[in-house]
Parts: sequence; C-alpha cells; structure tokens
Amino acid sequence: MSRYFRPQSLDEALRALSSAGLNILAGGTDFYPARVGSTVDEDILDITALDELRGLQETEQGFRIGALTTWSDIITAKLPAYFDCLKLAARELGGVQIQNAATIVGNICNASPAADGVPPLLSLGAEVEVARADSRRIVPLDQFITGNRRTGREPGELVTAIHVPRWSASARSHFLKLGARKYLVISIAMVSGVVEPDAEGVIARCGFAVGSCSAVAQRLSDLERALTGEALGGELSARVGPAHLAMLAPLTDVRGTADYRVDAALALVRRTIRVLAGE
Repeated sequence: MSRYFRPQSLDEALRALSSAGLNILAGGTDFYPARVGSTVDEDILDITALDELRGLQETEQGFRIGALTTWSDIITAKLPAYFDCLKLAARELGGVQIQNAATIVGNICNASPAADGVPPLLSLGAEVEVARADSRRIVPLDQFITGNRRTGREPGELVTAIHVPRWSASARSHFLKLGARKYLVISIAMVSGVVEPDAEGVIARCGFAVGSCSAVAQRLSDLERALTGEALGGELSARVGPAHLAMLAPLTDVRGTADYRVDAALALVRRTIRVLAGE
C-alpha cells in the first residue's frame, strides 16, 4: 500500500523527503492524467498545505515566484511589462480550471519539451531555488532542465521557488505559440522574447527562447548577441535567419515535421521581434 504525507510546514516536508522516496504532488494536473485507469501505488508528498510557497514577492534582485504559485496567480498579478511573455503563456496553458490548479514550478519540473512556461522563463533569465533539509541552492533554469522529462533535482530535494531577475522599466516582452488550434493544444513551436532598450532605443539587453523544437527549450544566444546594440524598429526582424536557430533539433511527430518546426520557429521569432520593435 502506498503512503500519503501532507506536511504543514516546509521544514516538515524537507525532513520527510530526506528520509523516504516520495513523489511530490502540487497542482496534480500532470500527475493524475498520467495515471488514468491505474491505481496510484506510489508514496506521495502532498505540498499543497505549504502556504509559505505561494505567491510572488518583489526582491532587491527581481521577483521570487513561490513553488505553489498557480498560472491564474501569474495572470492576475500586477507585474512589470517584461512579464507579459509569461502572462501570455499562462493564458495558453489549458482552460481556466487548469490555470487555477497548475503551478508554474510543476510546469518546469515536469520538463516537457512543450512546457509553455519554460521559454518565457528562459528568455527572462530565470533561476530555480532548490532546497533540502540542510541546504539551499540556486540553479539557472537552462541548467536545471537536463532533458526530456529530466531535471537536476536530486533525491531529497524540493523546488521551492523561481527567481526572475529585474529588468529595467523600458523592457518589454512577447510570447507566441503555434498549435493545431488556438487554445488547449500542445504546441508545434513557441517563442518568447524580451528586449530592454536604452534611452536612444538601442537594445541594451535581450533574451529569446524557443520551445517544442528540441528535447529541451533552447535559449537563442547567437540571436541575442546579434541583436544587442542594434536599434529597435526598421527591418530588424528581417535580419534573423536560420543560422540564429542552428541549435534547434526538432523531431518529426503527429503535430509536424522537423523541417516544418524549424520554419515555424523562424517565422515566430521574426513576428515576436516585429511586435517588440514596433515594426
């Protein structure tokens, strides 16, 4: 028979994790659908009573998003414009019932190549806070997700928050997702972009990421270097070419061929830049 734990404090949860192999349950929107038609026989650590893991807090460095923060919380929170990419992704993630239950940390811990939250968080430069009974560590998101359904979370550890660094007040962002229909769909390709222009309209900093086109969502570092120092506007999007997406390694599946995904990703990157540049 499986065991079920619902700790009332973070310390209690971390102690339980350190002494037993437990499957962590938060929103349950991935956990339960994966077990339809079968009996749940795993040992469960239900963290839904840990109110200290809920909500968003502004810090000196940026924003801290607690592990039990839901997508609806993201949608309704008053956040700077550079969070628009994450808010747009939140609205694409299932229906309202799913958004009310699913957590942003659960989305990254599930580590699906098509996880809607990962490209926005990558483009924002997010980091993952991981805790165990005797220590804490911070890991860049692009190092935390190590493969399809694989992360760097070790036995005895719990992801407690996501940290998003502060961008300037001029920063803006956008998110685009391509699927077989508008909503309630796994993406064929998706793109998130953030730009931070200086007072002269020159890009001082930027972040771009593509999802559903590799085993892990990819940060477009070459594109970021190419755009930094360029002026917004004009025909900036036309300068983006296939070489800027060379790190993508999409698969062919029922939703699209590998070649189509690359073409779609390039088109979405260009559209995202057009929006951000006001073209």
